[in-house]
Amino acid sequence: MRIELSSVLVDNQEKALRFYTDILGFVKKTDIPVGKFRWLTVISPEQEGCVELLLEPNENSAAKTFQAAIFEQGIPYTAFAVDDIQHEYDRLTKRGVTFPTKPTSSPTSPTLAIFDDTCGNLIQIYQP
Repeated sequence: MRIELSSVLVDNQEKALRFYTDILGFVKKTDIPVGKFRWLTVISPEQEGCVELLLEPNENSAAKTFQAAIFEQGIPYTAFAVDDIQHEYDRLTKRGVTFPTKPTSSPTSPTLAIFDDTCGNLIQIYQP
């Protein structure tokens, strides 16, 4: 059993695609029309054969409630590993990304930061 696909709920697929590619630096892998939406995935250019991230339209009322609730509580929807968290924080801040939590560390956890993906999610980056 392998993990090859994970998803993040987004309020607008086109806006999400621009953010995840133009701002974060992911690469579009799949873009297939599915009714009024798209099967739209991005991948990291830093990994060969990596997990695809599905930019999943948030049209389900239960999912919208869940997404809004964890956002309001400051809970990240997902997390991405980075090699140098300060570098990523600086790079993304220069691109206009908002970080409600700047890079922080503790003796018992990796250094982490949390940003707003502009699509309804807080996303954590961490340096293992």
